[in-house]
Amino acid sequence: MTEPDSSRSRPQGAYDVFLSFRGEDTRKTFTDHLYTALVQAGIHTFRDDDELPRGKEISDHLLEAIQESKISIVVFSKGYASSRWCLDELVEIVKCKYRKTRT
Repeated sequence: MTEPDSSRSRPQGAYDVFLSFRGEDTRKTFTDHLYTALVQAGIHTFRDDDELPRGKEISDHLLEAIQESKISIVVFSKGYASSRWCLDELVEIVKCKYRKTRT
């Protein structure tokens, strides 16, 4: 899916919204619909894709996307809390929120 012109003019990595979700639970259903609606509304949204490198730790690319996003939307699903990857994202989201409220 292409991004709206308003999103392309922003610096790379500066997102309005970061979506955190467990892919196997909601990628093809709720999260896909949410992402599409946000993008169609001109909201620059980060959603990981299947091509991001997976590892034992959260990638620098994801950390940067979380840190540079204005807000995060966490899509809790049945298996969200059983995913180490999702929990690592959630920890970083909470840390960023804490830092932003302290400044």
